[in-house]
Amino acid sequence: MKQILVFILFAAVLCWAMFAPVYKHVLIVRQAMLQKEVDYLLEVGANASHGYVDASAVEASRARLAAHGFKTNLLEYGVSSTSGAAATNPMSPVMRGTGIELIITYPYDGMFAIDRLIGITPPSDSSRLSASGLKMSEYVP
Repeated sequence: MKQILVFILFAAVLCWAMFAPVYKHVLIVRQAMLQKEVDYLLEVGANASHGYVDASAVEASRARLAAHGFKTNLLEYGVSSTSGAAATNPMSPVMRGTGIELIITYPYDGMFAIDRLIGITPPSDSSRLSASGLKMSEYVP
C-alpha cells in the first residue's frame, strides 16, 4: 500500500515537472502578446492624427489577437483618458498633453490547473491576465 502511494505521488510530481514549464511559457507568450497589442494601439491612437482608440481599432486588435489563438469573446478592453474625457470618440479626440490609458484583460483559462497536483493554489476563475499602458496624446487640431 505504501508503495502505491509513493508511486502516485511520484507520478503526480513527475507530471507537474514535465508540463508546468509549458504552461508557464504559454502564460509568458500571452502576456507579451497583450502588452505588444496595448503598445501598438496606444502608438497609433495617441499620434498627431488620431487622439483616440475607437471601436474599429479595438475590432482590428481582436482580429490580430485571434490570429495568435486568443478567444475574441473573452478579451476585454478598457480605454480612458487622464482628464476623464472619452478616449474612444473620433469626433472629439483627446488633445495633446492628455494621457490615453488602455487596459486589455484575458482570463487565465485554467492554465494553472496542473499546479494543484503539488498543492499550489491556482488563481481564482475570475482572475485575469492583463496588460496596460498610458501614452500622452499628440493630437493637435
